[in-house]
Amino acid sequence: MASAGMRRRVEAIPGRPLPYGILGGCTEVIDVEDEHELLGVEWMALGCCPVEVWNDPCVGADESPGAPAKKQFCRPTIEHADPITVYAGAECGTMGWSYAEARQHAEASLDLGQQEAVELGFWTNHLAATATDLTPAEGPVDIAQGVAALEGCLAEQYGGVGVLHVPAGAAALLGCCNVVQRDPGGGPPTTLAGNCAVIGAGYSTANTGPGGIPADPGTAWLYITGPVVVRRGPAMTVPDRPGPSINYRTNTQRVLVERTYVVATTCTVCAVAVTTCPS
Repeated sequence: MASAGMRRRVEAIPGRPLPYGILGGCTEVIDVEDEHELLGVEWMALGCCPVEVWNDPCVGADESPGAPAKKQFCRPTIEHADPITVYAGAECGTMGWSYAEARQHAEASLDLGQQEAVELGFWTNHLAATATDLTPAEGPVDIAQGVAALEGCLAEQYGGVGVLHVPAGAAALLGCCNVVQRDPGGGPPTTLAGNCAVIGAGYSTANTGPGGIPADPGTAWLYITGPVVVRRGPAMTVPDRPGPSINYRTNTQRVLVERTYVVATTCTVCAVAVTTCPS
């Protein structure tokens, strides 16, 4: 067996993020031009008010129909989204690693892991914090029943195409009963109702229900929302030159790369607990 001193250094093994995560084809990703948007955004909700059916009181009414019918009006609400800043840092000794190598390591780490971190932040700060829990009193349901309940909730409260948020650890179960189908053209998976499925590594890391309560063993949480728009700023490397990266007291070098995202969705968030083990 060769000793460690005889090993030859080669290129690192590259990776790529999961293809159907929150930065994949289910969401609109915008590279912002106005960096003020990275402080958070707000907007007037569109499409969240119900469209009513008008029943003409003069049709089939008695001679004395009583109080006149009134049409209903809905006041739009202001929605908002807050920033999620993700980062990756590299630390090394000043001997053996250059600033350029440390920077390359931190930037590569961010490239691979930023999607998972954004998913974790969005799940924790928005999905689990605002969702309506549809889990029946009897407890978690199978994944097909869960998706059906979520899609019913979205259809009733929004009516447009939305996004199903699924932990990567439960993704294989979506193939049961053809809950979702993959696009032969390479697009993201969708349900029969037409909702797009984000399958997130960060969602698996969290796997909490409304209020941040962890999922019980053998269960997972699924969420559904309206459309999702992701705003992102540029990746920032700190420091941007070698000198300030060195701590001469400890003889170490540190480089940090960070990026700010603002993930926004609209109208409604519904959640349900599903079983991940066969009964």
